[in-house]
Amino acid sequence: MKNLFLSAAIVLGGLTSFASTSQVSNTIVKTISIQDDYTEIKLEELPTAVTDALKKAYPDAVLSKAFKNTKSEYKLEVTVGDKTGNLFANADGTWIKK
Repeated sequence: MKNLFLSAAIVLGGLTSFASTSQVSNTIVKTISIQDDYTEIKLEELPTAVTDALKKAYPDAVLSKAFKNTKSEYKLEVTVGDKTGNLFANADGTWIKK
């Protein structure tokens, strides 16, 4: 009878030590943001191809600011209705997805 109680205690003790062991895992997430440097330009300095593409694609858009980077890509800050956003275009008026 003592052996039965002793073996039951050993088995239960072994199970509790197993249940209390937990694995710790660390997850590291790195975010890399690549951003081209755009410098603000006057709206008059935009190529006509870009302004024509804007009028064709978004006739109700209001252009508020324009920026240019070293690759001759243009960033346009536009407002359509109550929404404001950025559009990107090449010098020939082709839209760029960013």
